Amino acid sequence: MGRIKTTLIKRTARKLYTNYRERFKPEFDYNKKAIDGLIQLPSKKMRNTIAGYVTRLVKFGKDII
Repeated sequence: MGRIKTTLIKRTARKLYTNYRERFKPEFDYNKKAIDGLIQLPSKKMRNTIAGYVTRLVKFGKDII
């Protein structure tokens, strides 16, 4: 099934995706670096989780935000 993301992760990722849609690509490593430049996060794990969720939004064209 997959791992369940918390509301904080989803909310942050969706906000970044709507505000900076042109900065993200369907590549996880690229999105990690892009997120580092956009916001300050307390941990690498949170950054990676948000980058993964943003990558999923980009790949599958989720416009339901």
